[in-house]
Amino acid sequence: MNSVLTVRAHETGSHRNMGWETFTDAVIKKLSDEREHLVFMLWGAYAKEKAALIDGNKHLILTTVHPSPRSAEYGFFGCRHFSKANDYLRSKGIEEGTFSK
Repeated sequence: MNSVLTVRAHETGSHRNMGWETFTDAVIKKLSDEREHLVFMLWGAYAKEKAALIDGNKHLILTTVHPSPRSAEYGFFGCRHFSKANDYLRSKGIEEGTFSK
């Protein structure tokens, strides 16, 4: 999920600071507070700031550069976030592809 849910075409960040962050920060915080063993993949510097909303003792937080064409080769390729997420979930007894309420 992007922290800003809309954008004008070809204008990165054009809807930043218009209120979306209040909503998405609340969603992230609520999920962190009320659930266990979630995996948060924070891609890019802006996303990494959201780590402060997440309880790292209850959840796995994975960070790397944004997967955009300008930065993907500087850490996104080869980060293996999906493999790490599956390993973490299995270690908690959660079967891959399973979603629980």
